[in-house]
Amino acid sequence: MRLPVRRYVPLMLALPILLTSASCPRANPALRLDTITLPAGFQIAVYTDKVPNARSMTLSPAGTLFVGTRNGDKVYALRDNNQDHKPDRVITVASGLDTPNGVAVRNGSLFVAERTRILRYDNIEANLDNPPEPVVVYTGFPTGGHDWKYIAFGPDDKLYVPVGAPCNVCNPEDPIFSTIMRMNPDGSSLEVFAAGVRNSVGFDWHPQTNELWFTDNGRDQMGDDVPTDELNRAPQAGLHFGFPFCHAGTVQDPQFTGRDCDEFVQPEINLGPHVAALGMRFYTGTQFPEAYRGQIFIAEHGSWNRSTPIGYRIMMVRLENGHAVEYTPFAEGWLQNRSAWGRPVDVEVMPDGALLVSDDKAGAVYRISYGG
Repeated sequence: MRLPVRRYVPLMLALPILLTSASCPRANPALRLDTITLPAGFQIAVYTDKVPNARSMTLSPAGTLFVGTRNGDKVYALRDNNQDHKPDRVITVASGLDTPNGVAVRNGSLFVAERTRILRYDNIEANLDNPPEPVVVYTGFPTGGHDWKYIAFGPDDKLYVPVGAPCNVCNPEDPIFSTIMRMNPDGSSLEVFAAGVRNSVGFDWHPQTNELWFTDNGRDQMGDDVPTDELNRAPQAGLHFGFPFCHAGTVQDPQFTGRDCDEFVQPEINLGPHVAALGMRFYTGTQFPEAYRGQIFIAEHGSWNRSTPIGYRIMMVRLENGHAVEYTPFAEGWLQNRSAWGRPVDVEVMPDGALLVSDDKAGAVYRISYGG
């Protein structure tokens, strides 16, 4: 199956020019919010700076924000009971876990993805201070390579779980690698939904079509600018997105030359090279101006395999007629003079329309809002 290739578009939207916008005073001087640039009318503030290694986020219907960690063993719960846009409490609801990066909520239960297991904490919000022992939903995911996991429940009530490649580039015999899997909430009927996915650490479903969109990190050690990361669209199960044979839609891998790139699904749009595109969300709020509604925000963790660093920012992908047409900066400034003081990981749209951003380097969550 071949879809049109859309390339990186280094052009700004026809929106107000960028300017520095920060909320003062800063609670933590290490969080250099005065360096963050945003479009006119937007502002950024510290939501909390008390979440070490803050990674993937999920918001419960009752308003609890759960935050997983990768270089840590804990999962946190944040509650803003007085609606002042800062959590009243940051509660450790789980500890001693193995890379609990992914979190999801369903029917009052918190699901947590470790490297090899999916755990479930039932009736969690009634027991934040004394969480129950977890139920093991699934165990047996392989370890090695890109084995930290992002998870989310889809419109089909299935739990989607990526299994990254165990390498920089390889073609492992076990077909579970380099996929996005899905399973029933009880862990049964595990199946491959999408193949040829090197390492996805963020996905979301289009609010109108229910199609899965996901970020994918390109391979390293092919140069500063090759290949780019990808934003992909999976309108159905069973599609192959090219890894390890093709990258960014058209780049043939020098080690795996047996397949033509035309055989695979092309990216919706190519992102920056080595930017480490992670969490993404469709903007479903109404606080931001009309030009931002229904668009995609992507957290870029930042490059390591590049002589000039890139990423460390929030990007926006603009859609037209259900397809990605433009990729442009939204929030930048975590990278200063080749050194990063923060690394965005995930984004979450709040009920009031504000956008939360997690940062595992700074151990913080930020709130981006529009207006006063």
